[in-house]
Amino acid sequence: MDWREHIWIDAERMHGLPCLRGTRVPVFVILDNLAGGESAERILAEYPSLRPEHIPAALAFAAELAHERVVPIPA
Repeated sequence: MDWREHIWIDAERMHGLPCLRGTRVPVFVILDNLAGGESAERILAEYPSLRPEHIPAALAFAAELAHERVVPIPA
């Protein structure tokens, strides 16, 4: 999964938080919901602007950040 295709950051939107491309949903919203035990299906139902591929993209992004190195985020 190449999360770079699905995550973007724009300093002028959402306070520069990483968001799922084509939405205003920050990546942390997906991760918080998954960590809280929500299913991918429920998250997608609650945030209709999300696409199924956004869920694994958010996880791949978090996994890369866990390597504790600088991760460039495409604009």
